[in-house]
Amino acid sequence: MVESIQHLFTGFGIAATVANLLYCLLGAVAGTLVGILPGLGPIAGIALLIPITFGLSPTSAIIMLCGIYYGAMYGGSTTSILLNVPGETASVITCIDGYQMAQKGKAGPALAICAIGSFTAGTLAIIGMVFLAPPLAQAALAFGPPEYFSLMVCGFIVLSNVTGGSLLKSLMMAVVGLIIGTVGLDPVTGDYRFTFDATYLLGGIEFVAVAIGLFGIAEVLANVDQPLESLEQSVIVPRFRDLFPSLQDLKKSVGAILRGSAIGFGVGLVPGPAPVIATYTSYMTEKRISRHPEDFGKGAIEGVAGPESANNAACQSAFIPLFVLGIPFAPPTAILLGALMIHGVVPGPMMISEHPDVFWGVIASMYIGNFILLLLNLPFVPFFASILRIPKKILLPLVMLFCITGMYTVNNSINDIWLMLLMGVLGYVMRKWAYDAAPLLLALVIGPKMEVAFRQSLMISHGDFGVFIERPFSLVFLVVTFLFLLMPAFRFIIGRFNRRPA
Repeated sequence: MVESIQHLFTGFGIAATVANLLYCLLGAVAGTLVGILPGLGPIAGIALLIPITFGLSPTSAIIMLCGIYYGAMYGGSTTSILLNVPGETASVITCIDGYQMAQKGKAGPALAICAIGSFTAGTLAIIGMVFLAPPLAQAALAFGPPEYFSLMVCGFIVLSNVTGGSLLKSLMMAVVGLIIGTVGLDPVTGDYRFTFDATYLLGGIEFVAVAIGLFGIAEVLANVDQPLESLEQSVIVPRFRDLFPSLQDLKKSVGAILRGSAIGFGVGLVPGPAPVIATYTSYMTEKRISRHPEDFGKGAIEGVAGPESANNAACQSAFIPLFVLGIPFAPPTAILLGALMIHGVVPGPMMISEHPDVFWGVIASMYIGNFILLLLNLPFVPFFASILRIPKKILLPLVMLFCITGMYTVNNSINDIWLMLLMGVLGYVMRKWAYDAAPLLLALVIGPKMEVAFRQSLMISHGDFGVFIERPFSLVFLVVTFLFLLMPAFRFIIGRFNRRPA
């Protein structure tokens, strides 16, 4: 414990350099803007801004990209409260009571409680990371290729099962992602696979092109279908002097913030869209234990404080499995895994010892970033709200231009741009047919790692598939995977049984 605190102070020394403070600020501001603009969200924001980090050191680059992630979690609440339009999926629950508070002239206190709750939850989650990550990394050193393969399969299936859509469609998208991930050189033998004699494909499908295409270009195409009217008439812009909550609001919010922080931190450690699950769980918890549950849905401040705290705590704790196990349990951390590998940092149990500057510097920067966001989200709320008035006919072409320019700077390749546009069209069609792009992207990121772990396991066991069930941890992960695959069948059987006439 003492050693972790010492390392954290070292991390503050790294994060507090002028350059890293600047990148933390840029990431926090960019993330807030991404969260405020409806539809973009952290996945698209991180994917769009990966190219501009290529000239940075790994520490500075990851500090900036992480700032975009938790900054988007902060910013998403602004549109939920002012417009009743969630900036990203985790802010859907905030709309329920946040917009009702805005309608009653309490938009300022709602936004302030969001900022205070997010800061508190982020701080508590970072403290949890400091003390939990090192021992978890030591435990993960006992994992071999069979355990890693089974864990990745488990996380993969669980994530596909809780995205909210069809499990079959999610698994289909996962298979497509796994297939795309096999293009290029065989990681074990070095043979060509599905390159069709094209030198461009020898290095595999460009991850950044797929990410920007599926989430950036597809978002632009999806918005083109919508009316290009300005949002000016719908925005409720609070005045600065109206931002401060009353003592009664603060008293009501304290318990909700602490409970939301605990719920979010725990949920962030398991596979799935953690912020979404955490916000829903926190909201239902607050409503259940409230003395006045009838107030929820009509502007209860606990319905804003709890979910927003859970949202940001889950966002922070999601970095633990990413950094310690090297496995992303959510789509945004899958993007960050790709960014880490692009910068030559391989996350996993050895990351703390091999890249201590990156690990502790990034964790320390999260606390600094949360403090920056607290300062940004109070006095600059009127400014951020005014951004919502930018007409789509101006905003969408700018996003498209930024996508194309950023993509070209990755490898200075026109082929990357064509691939990005192709993936954008694919992402747009997938949205039309209700196919989730997140499992595809997750499979593309962890598919090669899963393949290597699978083949290493068979090499160790001389081709015996029993190695996956002979090792206890691997067997546990596979059993959990099997149960999740059976859940739709269980729900169907229970539903049929409940519909039977008495």
